[in-house]
Amino acid sequence: MAETGHSPTSDWAPFRVEPYYDPRVWGFNDLRPWYSYVGAEPIGEVWLTGDQCIVATGPHAGKPLGALFSEASEALLGPGAPSAESPLLIKVIFAREKLSVQVHPDDTLARKFGEPHGKTECWYVLSADPGAQVAVGLKPGVTLDQVREEIHSGTLEESLNPLPISAGDVVLMDAGTVHAIWPGSILLETQQNSDLTYRLYDYGRPRELHIEKGLEAVRLTTRSGRIPRRELVDRTLLIDEKYFRLERFPVSGSRSSASLRADGDPARSLAWLFAAGGAGRITGPDFQAVDLPVRTIAAVPAASPEFAVEDLGGLDLIRITPHWPGVTP
Repeated sequence: MAETGHSPTSDWAPFRVEPYYDPRVWGFNDLRPWYSYVGAEPIGEVWLTGDQCIVATGPHAGKPLGALFSEASEALLGPGAPSAESPLLIKVIFAREKLSVQVHPDDTLARKFGEPHGKTECWYVLSADPGAQVAVGLKPGVTLDQVREEIHSGTLEESLNPLPISAGDVVLMDAGTVHAIWPGSILLETQQNSDLTYRLYDYGRPRELHIEKGLEAVRLTTRSGRIPRRELVDRTLLIDEKYFRLERFPVSGSRSSASLRADGDPARSLAWLFAAGGAGRITGPDFQAVDLPVRTIAAVPAASPEFAVEDLGGLDLIRITPHWPGVTP
């Protein structure tokens, strides 16, 4: 993996990342109060860790995140990472209208079509209106032939399995699951670093469909659905899956980096700290403090020096860490 050379540990202190506003036809022109964006283009996704996101603080400020991973992957990811790229793409989803009915390929199918990996993801529900739902998988007994017929007849939504959601829920969306996001919720989406989406049905919008690839990707039965949380001694484990782990950490006053590491963690690796509510600050003796306002994210590189997270008022801290298949987590 490429490296820029040995740097003082303070060069790899935690740093905040600027969000990237990704236009989508089904999004909002005004994201307030969640984000400050107001504009002519509707924004459906706020990318928190995309390659085009810009480092906001520290010695690497101003650099695109993708370039930083390319130049200094070991400092960011640790020595056990099998790839120099960011392993996870983290977004906040804002749906003013229904998204397309879609499916994502798994790693094997993605590689068949020349892509490095597929797309398994999960949703952490940040906010949900009463009665909010998403669609997760197909109803029992639905066949691929039926899916094909309903794509062309415009009735595919009738075969989807609706799932009511509330704030704090976690939903696993395994690759191969036919799914849709409907209006009424705001979701923190954590996924493999891929934007591969095969649209099966798009409610008449003039966008490309990917019916044949999509049907090849569809699994009639998957592991997708709501994931029960686990209350541990010092944190809540939201999900621990093949590609990622999400945990919610209470911060009373402040919390040291040692206590933010999971018991039994191997060599340090990259972690993301997301302020789902309130605000925090990351401090340490070897670097300038990094503010973590509400709904922003900070990277904690594998080579980071010790630090502490301070609660500046109502901090709801989510830690997101990657798993690499074949590498012991």
